[in-house]
Amino acid sequence: MAVKKRQKTLSHGRPRISNPKERMSSQRSRTIIRTHHRLQKEHAAAVKKGDTKLAEKIAKDIEENGGLKVYQAASKQGQSKDRGGDSSKVLVEWLQDAGVIQSKNSTTEDKGINSKQLRCLEVGALSTKNEISKFPQQIEMTRIDLNSQGPGIEKQDFMERPLPTSSEETFDMISLSLVLNYVPDPAQRGEMLKRLTHFLKNTTTEGAVLPILFLVLPLPCVDNSRYFNELLLTRIMKNLGFSMRKKKKTSKLCYYLFSLTGKSNSVKTEKRKISDGAIMNNFSIVVD
Repeated sequence: MAVKKRQKTLSHGRPRISNPKERMSSQRSRTIIRTHHRLQKEHAAAVKKGDTKLAEKIAKDIEENGGLKVYQAASKQGQSKDRGGDSSKVLVEWLQDAGVIQSKNSTTEDKGINSKQLRCLEVGALSTKNEISKFPQQIEMTRIDLNSQGPGIEKQDFMERPLPTSSEETFDMISLSLVLNYVPDPAQRGEMLKRLTHFLKNTTTEGAVLPILFLVLPLPCVDNSRYFNELLLTRIMKNLGFSMRKKKKTSKLCYYLFSLTGKSNSVKTEKRKISDGAIMNNFSIVVD
């Protein structure tokens, strides 16, 4: 059945939109995003329970609310300059602060360690013209999305991307901006984080910045969840071999930069209530 088939794919990508110039109020775009996320979670729960009729009804509700096409328009508009802009600007700033890349105006001699291109995988890519894409001499971009919006973005589900068979197929950087929160199931989020480690290069240099993961989440996922907070995120990432190098919070988003410094262990993270409140959400990450 079509409904069940969709559930097998982690819908972290976003579809092509026919009218990218459409404008909507910030309130409307937030309502669209929140409603879509809620319906996606309800749909995933119905499929998991085997309730086909309910799953079909929710799928119909999603389409009646504009579906992924309208969600994409709202999501992409949120990255416009007048709505806060492109999240990769923060990544570029942190890479420059760490000396990983140099400014676009630097000479070849100034680039030093970057005489060899670094490889970056951008999961859930929205554009080929964001800030991280403005350093072609220093960074080789690989962009993937469940529904490519045009040339330069490969249509691919990250969870179905073949695992690397050689170091040439791994990356120095992975960008996961507003992707993990789109995955409807806590255990699937954990699987995504575990899978990331296979795509990052191995390093034997103590204290090295690379390889890195750039992770962006909505602020409420970290600061207003009954089952999740920054302390738990740090613990999960440490168990996966990551150490936090940078963090930044705005009124809407949390930005994190993690270096992969070790190997994953077998420690599990279950869904447990750590706080409670009438207006709190249920975002969580489960690692089996």
